[in-house]
Amino acid sequence: MSQAIRIHETGGPDVLRLENVELEAPGPGMVRVSNRAIGLNYIDTYHRSGLYPLPLPTGIGLEAAGVVSAAGEGADLAEGDRVAYCAAGFGAYAEEINLPAARLVKIPEGIDFDVAAAALLKGATAEYLIQRTYPLQSDETCLFHAAAGGVGLIFGQWAAALGATVIGTVGSEEKAALALAHGFTHVINYRTDNVVERVREITGGAGLPVVYDGVGHDTFEMSLDCLRPRGLMVSFGNASGAPDPLDLQILANKGSLFITRPTLMSYTATTEEMRASAAAVFDRILDGRVAIEINQRYALADAAQAHRDLEARKTTGSTVLVP
Repeated sequence: MSQAIRIHETGGPDVLRLENVELEAPGPGMVRVSNRAIGLNYIDTYHRSGLYPLPLPTGIGLEAAGVVSAAGEGADLAEGDRVAYCAAGFGAYAEEINLPAARLVKIPEGIDFDVAAAALLKGATAEYLIQRTYPLQSDETCLFHAAAGGVGLIFGQWAAALGATVIGTVGSEEKAALALAHGFTHVINYRTDNVVERVREITGGAGLPVVYDGVGHDTFEMSLDCLRPRGLMVSFGNASGAPDPLDLQILANKGSLFITRPTLMSYTATTEEMRASAAAVFDRILDGRVAIEINQRYALADAAQAHRDLEARKTTGSTVLVP
């Protein structure tokens, strides 16, 4: 018998319940993972609130790192392997979980469980945004909202290592300093400055080839206004809620803009894609191009408080739950 956070209804953080669960022996191609660290991600709040509906009751959480404690027939992992996952199924908020071995990655030497759990989902998100959704070039400037968040701090370092100029938005001077220390060239405090005007100043009036927007409703129109003609809006999250429905004529009026709504699941749909993305993340951590900031830790039993703090924008960098 082990413990896991489960939800029986959608709603606020109080719907998160710590329950006793009993796992069956792993079936063919499956392994049991004893989690050592669990990653907290904003998408977890979407699943909890019902913004992204899941069949109920359900476990919650997508990302963790731990040790294989049992392996089913045909699994390509063995008992004792150090592994991490971020796109293997729901239920990572747990002491133990059964998962398909093909959706797990081995953690390389030199990376501990906390870093793997804090970095994999956010790092894989930064990877596909920078390398595949819009392949950012060294001579380009981009805008990234929520620069001091977990994805933002990784994104800033990754893009800076390419030689790109990275503009970030934040909501406090403390977060501005954090972003500047993690690769961002310019940081705009959206509470005190006009973001669109500042972007125009920085780009000499030209606007940007790409904006990466994981905030959603509150920044959507602003993001479009920061783009140059034929620029790309990458809307990859809804931290402030879903944007209002878009009239496509607006894209024409603002300069024949492009827009895409990518997801990590689409970019890691195959085992090969998922493991290649994870390898890119781990390589950058090991060679020092990306450092992982774990600025909050909570016990698994305190997952509800972790969600409250995340949604109140009280956190910076990455957060882990400790089972």
